[in-house]
Amino acid sequence: MSGRIVQISVSPGGVPKTAVPAARVGELGLEGDAHRDREHHGGPERAVCLYAIELIRTLRAEGHAVVPGALGENVTVEGVDWAAVVPGACLALGDEVLLEVTRYTSPCANITAAFRDGDYARVSQKRHPGWSRVYTRVLTPGAIRLGDAVRLLP
Repeated sequence: MSGRIVQISVSPGGVPKTAVPAARVGELGLEGDAHRDREHHGGPERAVCLYAIELIRTLRAEGHAVVPGALGENVTVEGVDWAAVVPGACLALGDEVLLEVTRYTSPCANITAAFRDGDYARVSQKRHPGWSRVYTRVLTPGAIRLGDAVRLLP
């Protein structure tokens, strides 16, 4: 199943991350993106964080102030079967980048402001399966741009 990139987001550390039109993706993530807490974020197994715009839209309909980048994701995608984006799955972004999902993210207090009543556990895989963001490792580095195709590989 294929989709597209609807936002690429980076920050000097923390959330929300800011939209950029394009980025180079290396072994440790997107150029221009940094992490304040290296114990829980970043590194080769958590290089790029992904989330689906469809889930963001549903969260907004529930009354949460979630927007792309607010939850710390680097790449917001559309049109990908999110139920199939599980640890071990591989995704091709654009013409160059290949990612492998390593794990579901654990939500933390830093994203509290994006949720009605501060309920950031709304995106916890343990409490709400299928609603988590995912971390990926970079198998093939390269460049990505807004609107690039995203393909979930068999």
